[in-house]
This record gives sequence, C-alpha cells and structure tokens, in this order.
Amino acid sequence: MRIAIGIATRGRPAILAGVLAGLHQQTRPADRIIVCHATPDDVTGCTGAEFITAAAGLPKQRNAILEAAMDCDVVQFFDDDFLCAPAYLAVTAAAFAAHPDMVVATGTVIADGANGPGYSLAEGAALLAADTPPADATAVAPHFNGYGCNMAFRMATVRAHGIRVDERLPLYAWYEDIDVTRRLGEHGTILRLGGARGVHLGSKSGRVKQKRLGYSQVVNPIYLARKGSFPWSHAIPSAARHCLANLVRSLKPEPWADRWGRFQGNMIGLWDLLRGRAAPERILDL
Repeated sequence: MRIAIGIATRGRPAILAGVLAGLHQQTRPADRIIVCHATPDDVTGCTGAEFITAAAGLPKQRNAILEAAMDCDVVQFFDDDFLCAPAYLAVTAAAFAAHPDMVVATGTVIADGANGPGYSLAEGAALLAADTPPADATAVAPHFNGYGCNMAFRMATVRAHGIRVDERLPLYAWYEDIDVTRRLGEHGTILRLGGARGVHLGSKSGRVKQKRLGYSQVVNPIYLARKGSFPWSHAIPSAARHCLANLVRSLKPEPWADRWGRFQGNMIGLWDLLRGRAAPERILDL
C-alpha cells in the first residue's frame, strides 16, 4: 500500500517546518509527503517533502495534491498545523487493509486548538507525549464525515468516481471536508480510527477575515444541502447555531475571535439567501 501525506499550506512556514519534522518520526513512513503552497514564502525554511504549487485556496491546493498522488493507494490529508502520534500512519494503513469498504478514515483528535486560542508546537508535542492510546489500537467506529485536519481517502474510489474537493468553496473553504467526504461516503464507509491520534494546533495565523468566515458559516451549509452532500436537518441548525453563538459571544468575545465580524458576515449571508444571491464565492467580495 502506497500512502501519500498531503498538506495544503498558506502563511505558516515555521509551524509547517515543525509538522514536517514530526512526520519523519512515523513508525510506518509515508511513501510520499506532498506539500502544496501558493507562494514561496509559505514554505520558507521547510524541507523533507515534495513541494508543488497551486492557486491559493484549500480546495484548489488539495485537488492539486490529489492529482499529484494518483499513483498512491491512500492520500492522508493533514492540516499544516496538525501533529500526529508516531503510530498514526501504521494504524491508518492497517485499517484500510482490514476494511476494504472504508473509503474515508478520520483520526482521533485528542486536543483541538481550533476551539480555543490554539497551541504552540511545544504545547502540541507535550499533549501528544502525555496521551494514552486505547488498549485496542485497531478500534474503529462509523463517523458522519472526515475531519479536514486529519482525513484519509482511498484513491481507488477517488479515481473511479472523479471526486474532487469543491472549488466553489474558496479560501479557507468552510465545510469542504464534510462535502468531499460525504460524497466519497456514498461509495463505502467513513470510519473514525481510535488508534490514529493527533493534536490540531488550531493556529490563528493565515486565517481568513472573520466577516468572510461568518458569511461561509451561513451560506456554505445551505449550498451543500442543495447539492445533497449535507442533510437539511444538519445544515439549518448549523447555520442557526453559529449565528446565535456569534451574537451572544460578541458581548464578551474571546481574544482570538472577532465575534462581531463573524456575526456581520452571518447577517450578510442571511440577507443574500433571502434575496436569492447567496453563493460561496461571495466571500471574495467581502
């Protein structure tokens, strides 16, 4: 089994360098490590990978990785701020071999800095070192979707059905992981691997403007529901939940989040939906 690690990156060269160094400690080495960047500055000081370029935007960069890795059996996507335990790839390879119907694997995130101020490389490494893996490293469970910071695709399914990441979801591409993994999941199972473990640092550098994020929080779920990759029973509550959370927390926002900016984006998205002008690409104009 040939496994490629794919990392789309933008604006985090120091963090990426640390992530790449950690990947070379895998007990089951990757056959290829492919990093897709938009500008040379994105990978300054980084080594230990194949470097390719694409236009900025997570879907375009991930699609470039898929095209480059057509000779592989599995593409394991990691965010450029994800640290994985040394056994991660070994567990993933074993799971793909043991479950031929599995088309998407997603690991177990033991700490997610996206839900807070984020972790430094040192803090992430300490969290990993303190983690206790499950007694049964082969344990799997059905999952709704793959989580973008650590998800793996069976490439035979990607090739057979021509599945790619939706490039109508620009920039940070809110919910692109749900869309592409749910479409893959139409042809097999999506499983969460208990023994494939890691820490998502949740770096706040290189992020999109918060007004744009807020717009995507409302418009992207509805767009995906209309496509059929995200149930309406999930899409509407998701949009409503983020609007309410951003409004309430704007009264006392977290230091790392522009809640009022997000809420403004939420309202622009809602207004666009009401007048039939909503489109994921609209964030480029905000």
